[in-house]
Amino acid sequence: MRAVLEYNLPDDEEAFAYACNGWRWAHSMWEVDQYLRTQTKYAPDTMPEEVYKALSETRDELHRILNQNKLNLD
Repeated sequence: MRAVLEYNLPDDEEAFAYACNGWRWAHSMWEVDQYLRTQTKYAPDTMPEEVYKALSETRDELHRILNQNKLNLD
């Protein structure tokens, strides 16, 4: 399978940059997810419950947003 995207630069420069940098966005979201996962999975006993809850809710919201946009981090 092959796909070809054509852009009229400089008018479509922003769209072109998004297309070229899509993998960077995906990897960045994966890194955020892994950070949140690590912070909750290995949370020290001294971590306040409200901090733990905020981190967990943030990770859940990240996954909700990704799912809503038919994206995944696999």
